[in-house]
Amino acid sequence: MKRTIAAIAFLLLSTAAQAGIVMGGTRVVYQEGKREAAISVTNADTHSPYLVQSWVENYTENNKSRVPFIVTPPLFRLDPEQQNVLRINYIGGTLPTDRESVFWLNVKSIAPTKQDEVNKLQVNIKSKFKIFYRPNGLAGEPDDAWRKLTFNIEGSRLVAQNPTPYFVSFFVISVGGTDIPQPGMIGPFDHKAWPITHSGVVKWRAINDFGGITDYAQQ
Repeated sequence: MKRTIAAIAFLLLSTAAQAGIVMGGTRVVYQEGKREAAISVTNADTHSPYLVQSWVENYTENNKSRVPFIVTPPLFRLDPEQQNVLRINYIGGTLPTDRESVFWLNVKSIAPTKQDEVNKLQVNIKSKFKIFYRPNGLAGEPDDAWRKLTFNIEGSRLVAQNPTPYFVSFFVISVGGTDIPQPGMIGPFDHKAWPITHSGVVKWRAINDFGGITDYAQQ
């Protein structure tokens, strides 16, 4: 219960710190062949403008290959109660054709500093959103991928197998009624393991393309 209250408090503080910068989604799906993918950015603040900077980077830091996406506009001023759209364009590259690929969209909002407040800290908030590049012709449906997962208990580990070409982002996984902290995401045709202290029924929920939460599945 204490952890829940602390998490809620942190979320409220983080939201307040963003001072009204609101994104129009929690993830972006870029379908192969489309001209672009887009996500809106809104300044819900009634008084202050913000400078918004955005860029795409590889999902893992050790991946030094060229990022095959650009964002326009990469830097702009967003006035109070105004909205703009980030347009993500694919500029070409060698990506797998038999599975999804994932990247990070970074969005930094920079709060203004008034001339009479030069000694105050300027607040910069950087948020990260997943971009899923989805090739055409993949087997199955992305909305069903989370149902296709299989779980096995191997000693003191819970091991998940993903037989689909899609990423599955977990909202929750529980074993015998105990939640696994920060279950993360499992990649296409991949496996992922978590330490556990006991066995039991495995239940899970996932996050869909629109940022919504699926029903429970269990095994």
